[in-house]
Amino acid sequence: MRFSNIWRKSMWFLVKKIGIFVFFIPIMFLQTACEMKKPSPSPTNITQNDPKINKTDNTDLNKKSGVSDKPEEEKVSLEEKIGQMLLVGFRGFKVDDNSRIIQDIKKFHLGGVILFDYDFVLTKRQRNIQSSKQVKKLVKDLQAASQTSLFIAIDQEGGKVRRLRNKFGFLVTHSAQYFGKKNKPKLTYDYASKIAKKLTELGINLNFAPVVDLNINPNNPIIGKVHRSFSKYPKVVTQHASEFIRAHHKNSVLCAIKHFPGHGSSTKDSHLGIVDVTNTWKETELQPYRNLIQEQLVDAIMVAHVFNKNFDKQYPATLSKQIVDIELRQKLGYNGVVISDDMQMKAITKSYNFKTAIEKVIEAGIDIIVIGNNIDYDEKIVEKTVHLIKNLINDGKITEDRIEQSYKRIIALKGKIPGFHVSSTSSRNPQKKYKLISVEGVSPNTKIKIMNTGSNQHGVELEQGNFYNILVDNSKSKPKQIIIRMELE
Repeated sequence: MRFSNIWRKSMWFLVKKIGIFVFFIPIMFLQTACEMKKPSPSPTNITQNDPKINKTDNTDLNKKSGVSDKPEEEKVSLEEKIGQMLLVGFRGFKVDDNSRIIQDIKKFHLGGVILFDYDFVLTKRQRNIQSSKQVKKLVKDLQAASQTSLFIAIDQEGGKVRRLRNKFGFLVTHSAQYFGKKNKPKLTYDYASKIAKKLTELGINLNFAPVVDLNINPNNPIIGKVHRSFSKYPKVVTQHASEFIRAHHKNSVLCAIKHFPGHGSSTKDSHLGIVDVTNTWKETELQPYRNLIQEQLVDAIMVAHVFNKNFDKQYPATLSKQIVDIELRQKLGYNGVVISDDMQMKAITKSYNFKTAIEKVIEAGIDIIVIGNNIDYDEKIVEKTVHLIKNLINDGKITEDRIEQSYKRIIALKGKIPGFHVSSTSSRNPQKKYKLISVEGVSPNTKIKIMNTGSNQHGVELEQGNFYNILVDNSKSKPKQIIIRMELE
């Protein structure tokens, strides 16, 4: 074979590169091949004798190969988008490169973490919080490990539900019920400001508060009995929740209001098992959400693990497309981030296996999946969840578009965090663009399909002057040599 000067500048691809397969199929069979094609990955078709491609077209081999004309923000890998949907708990007062959580942040692009003061599995007050100085250093090290700003989340409602306790040197807090009874919104604002200032000082940017459940059942073991609700009246709840949120926003801390569509009337605790509010729930429980959405104060909404057959006779709210997508997004007009309650709570784990729960929670429209990793503890929970979601996508149970929807909402919310930064595949792995010159070694009118079948979702990075082996699959003949000539633009 003779080489011209142009050919010396070209890319040559030969048979057998691990991770890349090329299939060639006569045009007469194109329709059948398209019907058989799986939804992911999606190969790019290249026709050898197409003059537009051979002469002038700057053809992308495949989005997953990293060769793309799309804007920078669209070059984020599927695995990164999945990782951003996870917010997970971990063990440790400090972290380093050997810490599993740091490895998960780096390898799986984890979107956020949640801090606890108590380890429920070990039954010890020994988890993530020891002192103000220690928490500040912990958060700083976590953020330093991530190429995209992390959500650092905490439950700091005040009263019985708080992770920053005065025994560790933190502010003494009061419950929502305390402020609701005082019914002085300015007092609530001043108190919430103190909480938010401390969170900002520590680097915590997302508070899973305030509770906007109505105190319909004062004996409710998880809301009313522990004083987590401002009031049984929607107007009072809205007023105090508004002040709580405004105080946090003033200090650059995001809030997630909870527990949609209402947990205040329940008679049981969803941490312990199934909770059905069908016969106790009232329409007025939606009013605080409606009010706060209209006031444009909502950063995120946490959905409860409660059955409410007024909306969905089959699934609890967290797993219900009817509740999340129809009731919350469409009827209440909410377009922001939706967060699950902890997926390890017994209301979920006693009724659904992990695979089903994750599939349904994504299908329902939840954006951020919270796994506290504290009711149960699994060091590999991030890895397992990422792989599970990828498998669900490969099996056609979940679409990449659905992941993209959540990713965009998450990044938009993170954009409110001071100093926010986001990585992209292209910024870490600069890609070169190539144009196709010709394809040799195949008969005319042959369709070539190139896809990455390896585990690397970023695809294969092509380098000028290197040789690449390609495995050719043809049921009617033995593999043969195909030469694809690519020239660097």
